[in-house]
Amino acid sequence: MNNPFTLSFGKKPLQYISRLSQTQQILETFQAPVPSNQIFMITGVRGSGKTVMMTNIANELKADDSWIVIELNPTRDLLQSLAAKIYSLPEMHARFLNARLDFSAFGLGLSVENSAPATDIENVLELMLGQIKESGKRLLITIDEVTCSEYIRIFVSSFQIFLRQEQPIFLLMTGLYENLYDLQNDKSLTFLYRAPKLLLEPLNYTAVRNHYMKIFNIDTESASKMTSLTKGYPFAFQVLGYLYWENRSTKNIDEILPEYDQYLEEYVYSKIWSELSEQDQRILLSISPDEGLKVKELRTRLQMSSELFSVYRDRLRRKGVIDTHEYGKVSFSLPRFSNFVEMRKL
Repeated sequence: MNNPFTLSFGKKPLQYISRLSQTQQILETFQAPVPSNQIFMITGVRGSGKTVMMTNIANELKADDSWIVIELNPTRDLLQSLAAKIYSLPEMHARFLNARLDFSAFGLGLSVENSAPATDIENVLELMLGQIKESGKRLLITIDEVTCSEYIRIFVSSFQIFLRQEQPIFLLMTGLYENLYDLQNDKSLTFLYRAPKLLLEPLNYTAVRNHYMKIFNIDTESASKMTSLTKGYPFAFQVLGYLYWENRSTKNIDEILPEYDQYLEEYVYSKIWSELSEQDQRILLSISPDEGLKVKELRTRLQMSSELFSVYRDRLRRKGVIDTHEYGKVSFSLPRFSNFVEMRKL
């Protein structure tokens, strides 16, 4: 049997632990007769499973004949890409021809005799969405790893217009916290501020433990030890499982930890660290190696006011780097991250 774990990003792994409550929240909202929201944003630290969760939701809706699901590339002209992809759908193409809609100005099909061609891309999409609405279908658009780029800003501005027209259009985006924050705070996109933003929490510890027990046929104590080493971080769940599978006949868990640390550093931690500000890094260096450090003691080390510290603490929490669930204390949310931070002091 091949290794059931994967080190690839974005692709749904064979061993996948679903985030049931958050997935159902989005599906139930989108599938409601009168949806309370038509847009969700999924955020979390690198390796937290944003893309996998979005893909899982998209696949659920693809299996429903009343939905059309289209994935867009955030680095391209999104409005043009959306129009082209809708036009290429066989069932919609036939409807456009029957309705004598002329999209030839955008290279979509041939001109239609005695029909004025649509010459504005928003107008093209309005006509297309009108046909989708008439067909009784809904359209889900997924965009992975968005940034506050010009293409994204233009697309979201048009999406807001389509919502006001009560078009059956839905949007699911993933992105790092700081990128979604920049997008939400763009002066021209204030409606995004009200859009639900789901921060991916650690995986359910019981589910992680049960997966390890089943796959490796190990006892509860051994599986619990492996689970604690992942802290529920999805990428760590895959890495530790992958390494243990490859070495299970020759090494125990403790013996694969150096390799585990190396994989985490090379695949995600170095990138996460490079994207932090100097002040963010300074705070993390002050936390390490004292996991569960009291906030008051940390502020004393940093010589930072309570108000200023709260700003950085909340930002690092939203970025998925620190855990503040225990009142009055701060610790790292990522597994063995303190080891990585300690190495930055050398």
